[in-house]
Amino acid sequence: MTVMEQRGAYRPTPPPAWQPRTDPAPLLPDAEPYRVLGTDAAAKADPELLRRLYTELVKGRRYNAQATALTKQGRLAVYPSSTGQEACEVAAALVLAEQDWLFPSYRDTLAVVARGVDPVEALTLLRGDWHTGYDPREHRVAPLSTPLATQLPHAVGLAHAARLKGDDVVALAMVGDGGTSEGDFHEALNFAAVWQAPVVFLVQNNGFAISVPLAKQTAAPSLAHKAVGYGMPGRLVDGNDAAAVHEVLADAVRRARAGGGPTLVEAITYRVEAHTNADDATRYRVDAEVETWKRHDPIALLEQELTARGVLDEAAVESARQDAETLAASLRARMNQDPALDPMDLFAHVYAEPTPQLLEQREQLRAELAAGAAPEGAQ
Repeated sequence: MTVMEQRGAYRPTPPPAWQPRTDPAPLLPDAEPYRVLGTDAAAKADPELLRRLYTELVKGRRYNAQATALTKQGRLAVYPSSTGQEACEVAAALVLAEQDWLFPSYRDTLAVVARGVDPVEALTLLRGDWHTGYDPREHRVAPLSTPLATQLPHAVGLAHAARLKGDDVVALAMVGDGGTSEGDFHEALNFAAVWQAPVVFLVQNNGFAISVPLAKQTAAPSLAHKAVGYGMPGRLVDGNDAAAVHEVLADAVRRARAGGGPTLVEAITYRVEAHTNADDATRYRVDAEVETWKRHDPIALLEQELTARGVLDEAAVESARQDAETLAASLRARMNQDPALDPMDLFAHVYAEPTPQLLEQREQLRAELAAGAAPEGAQ
């Protein structure tokens, strides 16, 4: 018998009294994504909340379209559109209390804006001006994270620290399906579960990690099933059903706030646009697939529900569209203004106490700028 055969034959016998630390059954997600719109549960949903969700979805769709247009005009270096995913974006922002923190990925600009960040400041990173254009502490929104999943351990650390201090804070961390293949995802979920940190992980499963389909990333029944291995509940929700996403996230936030620990939520959605304006999505997916998902549009689903219930009329629809156009016009006008950039800002916010080398470089640049500004012929 070979060594490998011997190893394969070895089966340790657990002690007679051994029991799983946690019953896995309550942690398992539903077999099908949870839905509200078009079901009996819709009648119980708060009409005012649904109207607000609708207004924010319409504004978000227009924001995505305007930001994409700005890339074509050279006003933005890049824009990862969340068109088709607006229900996840808006619900994530609206479900949080003022003292809570949002940890977005690079595609979650819309969630950042819905959380209250200035629309232009939210685009500063993608414009190439600053690493982040807003004050994270003011808005309780972490910087948009371009590296995949690195924001997740940060969310766990902040939430764990807040709990140790006795602060009533929940962190909601957003990530795409591609980010679940990163080591940071594993580390964040593992530490969150061990420490019982008040964190909610929202995975927007839009089908592709750039051009890689989910089937080539994982063999798990769903990404929500991964929660069980870490000892936390997994929830599976229709990511285009704004009411369902909000309800599931609200339950997870309440659980975290009450000391119940973290939850992993997988929202099944779809990226209608390309990965970014630099991507050619036709190379890895067919138009028929996109058209199928367009028939499950989050705005149309919510509009149909509200119209059928008599809580949304043509005037309200037109009002939402006008608000969206006002937002787009303001964004367009402000982004068409060239930013006032100060080269000396290169040395700001690098170290709390600048190093001697940094001070020397700063003075050298200051002198060069002063010399360049001197009148022609001046010494």
